Amino acid sequence: MSTSTPPRPSDAEHTGRSVELLWDAVSVGDEYAAGELVLRLLDEGADPEAVLLDVIARVQKRVGEEWAANRISVAQEHAATAINERVVAALGTHPAARTSVTRGRVTVACVDGEWHGLPARLLAEVLKLRGWRVDYLGAQIPTPHLIVHLHNTRADAVALSSSIPTRLPTAHAAITACQAIGVPVLVGGAAFGPGGRYARRLGADAWAPDARAAADLLARRPPPRPEPDHQQFDDLPHLADQEYTLVSRSSAALVRQVFTALEDAFPAMRSYDVAQRERTAEDLAHIVDFLATALYLDDEELFTRFITWTAHILVARGVPASSLPPALDLLARELKDFPRAVRVLGAGNRALTTDHPTASGNTA
Repeated sequence: MSTSTPPRPSDAEHTGRSVELLWDAVSVGDEYAAGELVLRLLDEGADPEAVLLDVIARVQKRVGEEWAANRISVAQEHAATAINERVVAALGTHPAARTSVTRGRVTVACVDGEWHGLPARLLAEVLKLRGWRVDYLGAQIPTPHLIVHLHNTRADAVALSSSIPTRLPTAHAAITACQAIGVPVLVGGAAFGPGGRYARRLGADAWAPDARAAADLLARRPPPRPEPDHQQFDDLPHLADQEYTLVSRSSAALVRQVFTALEDAFPAMRSYDVAQRERTAEDLAHIVDFLATALYLDDEELFTRFITWTAHILVARGVPASSLPPALDLLARELKDFPRAVRVLGAGNRALTTDHPTASGNTA
């Protein structure tokens, strides 16, 4: 009979097991089990940064995936996210996570209207672990208040987070305002597109795909301070046609007009209950918001990614993807005098036909 010691699990196996245990806790709303797990990992010598990014962040990603697949409700998604936020706060109080300030000062915040604060919070905690003095301002920070804070603290850099592409015009204003007072801007989050393409277009000084990469970038080569009165708005000359401004200002009216016409174009709507009608109005509002953002950036791919993602979300919830082309056609009819908007909507319809062949046509 062998008496040899069983091999220890690899780091990857141990991390994977920790992810599963944390998921088990947050998915049923067990805050105490989640907190105890994370603190136990630190007691056993786990690296705090690895716990933040390889365990908690992975679980949060799974929360989003489960919501998108309609396997958890919005309420469950919010509850799980809230538990992860409290677990991050608990981790920050553990002796293993207490570090001395050895670097400069960084402000971390979400752009105004961005309520997904956890990615920014993870970055703030990682930067603290790396020796930075961090001012974490949380979600939905109005740009004027951010600028006052930067004036008062003389931060070496500001890290702005946004997960929602429709906040990119607001992000642009925040980036430009920070640079105008000489503070360089690092941005991150899904809103800035694949490879950070919109970060460059909006004139950010740097972009990072995740918290670890952002911390590495700041440690290796912090962005230099921009010249005072730095301006970037001239980098979007297509805005001169006013399509973005007019579409964004008339969004509420567009939603009402398309909603009314859609009942005739998509007969299945006539049997919708009150909740379904409310969700349809919300979906139309999102479509108009993403169209406006695509016009702001002059990037139809932003809209096509959104509309195909929306089709997947609807199908997961039992709503046929064929409900979308009539809405896009009706919106194009309302915006017939806006050539860029019509082009973007047409690209959305073509993307739906490719991604969801059954979406073509106006049948229920």
